[in-house]
Amino acid sequence: MPATRTLVILRHAKAAWPEGVADLERPLAPRGTRDAPEAGRWLHDHLARLDLVITSPALRARQTWELAGVELGYAPEGWRDRRLYARPLDELLELIAEIGDDVQTALLVGHNPELSQLASSLSGSDIELSTAGIAVLGLPGGWRGISPGAAQLHSSVTPRAG
Repeated sequence: MPATRTLVILRHAKAAWPEGVADLERPLAPRGTRDAPEAGRWLHDHLARLDLVITSPALRARQTWELAGVELGYAPEGWRDRRLYARPLDELLELIAEIGDDVQTALLVGHNPELSQLASSLSGSDIELSTAGIAVLGLPGGWRGISPGAAQLHSSVTPRAG
């Protein structure tokens, strides 16, 4: 049986709603640019190491990771995946199942309601991620063993700038 893996889910920080800007290109709001580094500091302080980061292609998710990732002090492998932007739960589960066996801890950066639904489905707990909210889940069956109810919720937090 594969060793336990850690899945970290990060909802993007607070986004702006500029008029005439397509949803994919919405940037972070000033509060988001303050909270994203706080999320990164929390990740730095509470996780041993991130091996892989997968972000939504949306600008606000990419900016969240750019600001949070600086706080780690190292650069994990990463890529963007369209399945983290307005896609159904089964596609998110497929994405997770594709993570390589060499990855111990993976971070997904995306959007609600999908990420809250993912965290809730995997853990069997009611999890509502606020902007810049983080859920940390243990997957005893590894990446390929991902299924609803298969994870254990370790943490659910919303770091905020003071």
